[in-house]
Amino acid sequence: MTKFHGRKLAYSFAVLNATIIGFSFLFAKIALDYASPLDTLTLRFAASFAVMSIPVVFGWTKLNYRGKPLHKVLLLAAMYPLGFFTLQAYGLKHASSAEAGILYAFTPIATMMLASLFLKETTTVFQKLSVLLSVAGVVFIFAMKGGGIDLSNLMGIGFLLLTCLAFAGYSVMARSLASQFSPAEITYLMLGTGFVTFSIVSLTTHGAAGTLDLLFQPLASSVFVASILFLGVISSLVTALTSNYVLSILSASRMSVFSNLSTIVSIGAGAIFLGERITAAAIIGSIFIICGVVGANRQKQHQANHTRASVKTRDSSAS
Repeated sequence: MTKFHGRKLAYSFAVLNATIIGFSFLFAKIALDYASPLDTLTLRFAASFAVMSIPVVFGWTKLNYRGKPLHKVLLLAAMYPLGFFTLQAYGLKHASSAEAGILYAFTPIATMMLASLFLKETTTVFQKLSVLLSVAGVVFIFAMKGGGIDLSNLMGIGFLLLTCLAFAGYSVMARSLASQFSPAEITYLMLGTGFVTFSIVSLTTHGAAGTLDLLFQPLASSVFVASILFLGVISSLVTALTSNYVLSILSASRMSVFSNLSTIVSIGAGAIFLGERITAAAIIGSIFIICGVVGANRQKQHQANHTRASVKTRDSSAS
């Protein structure tokens, strides 16, 4: 696969990733009607780790960790999924979903700053303004829906801001590890760490309270099982694989801005499945987001021409 086609696939995966995340909010709401956040996370990562273990056990997916810095991937897993989901759960306990949506939109800015500091990634003024435009689109949508940030709620805001930093840190570190690990190797360790950690905490908590049956009781519901399979297999496994692949091709700052597309998908999912009305503010904000994503990933014209010319030269030589 040429570098040009690899980049096109990366952009496709980035859009797919945002689409899945957008729908995951809907399935997470359904799952939380049946189980606690911790139990939901435990079963979610159990499903994702079990499914990915199948091709690993049968040798269809080759993993090679020999001589590689495993401690770095474990640190990566500490940021995402462990840090991200734990901080998100506590943040939502003390803050509204609107506040979470607004603050999460700032993740691309945090990623851009960390990528500049640790990876020495550079962005043009136009790209910086494009990232700000995408963030403004998300904030505009939530603000017009009556959502805002209650500055008196410092604990909730603090946890949600740390959630942004956790995901930004993951994006930057995954990008730095792309030359040493394959996307599958990073993903398998991430999911395995999430599964083991959340399982230990959940089993210990239920064991101490004598409520172990409550952990598996929701599995009697087909609706819950379907939601967990989506969250575990599609929203955790597929997005981890695709995002780790994208970060092996695109810079962390370019990848992160795609996350704001999930807001548009959430609006569409709410309209289709929950009958929610799409307002003019949602349309305007969505346009801001899309323009911001396109602008942040826009190459300079001479750079794009050089890339296409290089691809044509290689293709001509090959033929």
